[in-house]
Amino acid sequence: MTTTQTSKSWVISPRPHTQAKLRLFCFHYSGGGSWSFRTWAALLPPYIEVCLIELPGRGSRFMEPLFTKLEPLIQELSSALLPYLNKPFAFFGHSMGALVSFELARLLSSNYQLTPCHLFVSGRRAPQVPDPDPPIHALPETEFIKELRRYNGTSEEVLNNPELMQLLIPILRADFAILETYIYTPAAPLNVPITAFGGLQDERASREDLEAWQKQTNEVFSLQMFPGDHFFIYSSESLVLKSIAQKLHQIANVINY
Repeated sequence: MTTTQTSKSWVISPRPHTQAKLRLFCFHYSGGGSWSFRTWAALLPPYIEVCLIELPGRGSRFMEPLFTKLEPLIQELSSALLPYLNKPFAFFGHSMGALVSFELARLLSSNYQLTPCHLFVSGRRAPQVPDPDPPIHALPETEFIKELRRYNGTSEEVLNNPELMQLLIPILRADFAILETYIYTPAAPLNVPITAFGGLQDERASREDLEAWQKQTNEVFSLQMFPGDHFFIYSSESLVLKSIAQKLHQIANVINY
């Protein structure tokens, strides 16, 4: 696989597997980075090459400008990923990552006739479901941090560390701006199987919100709920990974190399 330096900056493969049957691209949540799924490459079977998406403004890309709108992000991301789409691939996205992976799948399908073999959307209501909460990305800092506490995704140790928060707040504001300025455009459902994951105690994405993803596919849809709040992907990590591996194992069995 030959990639440009630009595409490499977007994708991190902790354990490259040249003989892998498919690639799983993982899209992180607001304020996250490639580190959000750093354990997955070692925990998933070797026939799956785990590829972690690193958006600008974090990790080794810390000095790059942050995106605040989804459409230009998707345009650049699609170009960066094209060199990696030379074998079957699947998408997993949690929270913001679910929306990013969904819109990326739509663009790849319409512009390049490329589709994931499976789309895993996690902890995020379906894109056609309106956001019931007012936007928070432009709130004054004290109020913004108060809202972050409600998400339960940032530890109190970090929230109470002014130096760390000065680094994290611009990233979080930009990511929330991506979500809160997003406008869903109706289009034909994807010809891609979709699995939605949710947390039983997640107040950000209800079962009904997750079931609405079924309208976005012409293929098989399934919903699985796990113990935990919005970040059940950590508290129920082994169960989440088992489900992903089972789905992808079925696909790998029919791939001939």
